[in-house]
Amino acid sequence: MTKKTILVLGGTGKTGRRVVARLRQQGHEVRVASRKGPTRFDWTDENTWEPVLEGVDAAYLVDSMLSDAGRSMTGFGKLAASSGVQRLVLLSHRDWVVPAGEEKLPCERAVKESGAEWTLLKPSWFAQNFSEDAFFRGQVLEGEVAWSAGDGVEPFVDVEDIADVAVAALTEPGHAGESYDLSGPRLLSLSDVAAELARATGRDITYRPVSPADFESLALREGLPGDFTALLNDLFSWIEARRFATLADGVQRALGREPRDFASYVTATAQTGIWQP
Repeated sequence: MTKKTILVLGGTGKTGRRVVARLRQQGHEVRVASRKGPTRFDWTDENTWEPVLEGVDAAYLVDSMLSDAGRSMTGFGKLAASSGVQRLVLLSHRDWVVPAGEEKLPCERAVKESGAEWTLLKPSWFAQNFSEDAFFRGQVLEGEVAWSAGDGVEPFVDVEDIADVAVAALTEPGHAGESYDLSGPRLLSLSDVAAELARATGRDITYRPVSPADFESLALREGLPGDFTALLNDLFSWIEARRFATLADGVQRALGREPRDFASYVTATAQTGIWQP
């Protein structure tokens, strides 16, 4: 395998840090860029863009999550291609079915039109939210998962699978022009999730469906910002509506194996003691 210089944005996040670790294990030179790290990168400061791209062969991209994310990604993608970056891998998300020829997500369009080879990763809800997000882990510790998701279902995906697909797309041939929807191998209700957590931890953990207003109240009491709480209520409503209640084959297509099951994730994670009060 030819060793590459690979830029990783969001390199300390759930997916990014796993991508960084895998790339370094393979012997690639990894440039981790962030607003506060040794290699400074800020989506809102275009002066930081060109330096992080110097000498880079491929880049793992996470968008700014701001209202102008598509515009920023357009500028950055074109700059990356003109700087000699050969491949861009974008962490996106699953989107609702849209008419043929239309695209709903502007960052995806920006990467496709950059001039570089591209691969899109479109995962479902991260399984690791229950262990690596303070708010959701707190609910597990309290023994009650309280979401405004009703009896909806979601094919929770293991972040380890996302990282494996990302690294393959960054370093191996055969992934250019691919859009990988990534999910776990089965649909789970939040009651199923709570049952798996209880089984793995040996603790009483239940799911309590709540109204959006009640979720907002409890989230604000826990210190979540109001705009983030509103976003979570929107996302929970998608689960309740079974908006993404389908299994995807992206892991199989990219890696030639089945995705990890949620039960495997909770079993391995419980052994770390992270869900013990």
